[in-house]
Amino acid sequence: MTQNTMQQVIITAPGGPEKLVIENTAVPVAKTDEVLVKVHAFGINRPDILQRQGLYPMPEGVTPVPGLEVAGEVVAVGSAVRLFQVGDKVCGLTNGGGYAEYCVVPETQLLSVPVGVSFVQAAAIPETFFTVWANLFQMGRASAGETVLIHGGSSGIGTTALMLCQSLGIKTFATVGSDEKIQAIAHLTDAINYKTHNFEQVINEKTSQGGVDVILDIVGAPYLEQNLNLLRRDGRLVYLGFMGGSMASQVQLWPIMMKRLTITGSTMRARNAAEKAEIAQGLQQHVVPLWAKGECLPMIDQIFTFDRIQAAHAAMDSGDHVGKIVVQVI
Repeated sequence: MTQNTMQQVIITAPGGPEKLVIENTAVPVAKTDEVLVKVHAFGINRPDILQRQGLYPMPEGVTPVPGLEVAGEVVAVGSAVRLFQVGDKVCGLTNGGGYAEYCVVPETQLLSVPVGVSFVQAAAIPETFFTVWANLFQMGRASAGETVLIHGGSSGIGTTALMLCQSLGIKTFATVGSDEKIQAIAHLTDAINYKTHNFEQVINEKTSQGGVDVILDIVGAPYLEQNLNLLRRDGRLVYLGFMGGSMASQVQLWPIMMKRLTITGSTMRARNAAEKAEIAQGLQQHVVPLWAKGECLPMIDQIFTFDRIQAAHAAMDSGDHVGKIVVQVI
């Protein structure tokens, strides 16, 4: 039976983790096309950090409560919901509000959680898998037999991309910031410490100057010239973020024309409901069966309890994690 009140996390003002506070509020009510999920666990993601800092506001009309992915049990469904029923084990990409004991999620943004997959594992799935599937495979058109470079290979996005590439027959390289992180993802990829090695030079040596087909980049401006140099003919550069800066200058543009390169990127927040539903369908068809076989399950770095939400954000801020940071509610 669903209770009437719950706890949720709010951002009291832009700033550090100390601006996250737990409050009591009413349990939300699912609209006709929504599902009410009793949240067992939720993931921490980079957009949550940016939102806390005041740099990534929610769209108008969307809850300001952070949290983009949850896993849990369906406890109520809207009148138009057909794919899920009370008692189902699900994970989903929210439109916000995931940092709570209950969360409403559009039916089309939910995925079934296979037997054998825990709620903690499932909570680490939606945001990164939706993002990687949309950007690397839909927009970047990565396919079997190609070679992909993932910047930020030890992040949640990075490890997700590397696991999917490995399962789908795609060779990868990745950049990371320490030798320890190289070891942590050595089973997934050929990783390069960008602090001690020139990744462009290393990859050219290892590919006999052949380069790569697709690059998934969260760094931005500092890597643009090297990225363009590394891309093969008809290569694709896909941006997910600009942690190193978004303003590039003095970059040679000839490679874009000569090699017919594509530069693109996207954010999940800017996508409409139909686009998110299409991504979910792709994951349900191509990726959920992998999870059922124990493949491509997310790497979990740390698990925090709900009352330690500030510590969870501090861990994300540090950048020392390999894989996902998850908060366990129940």
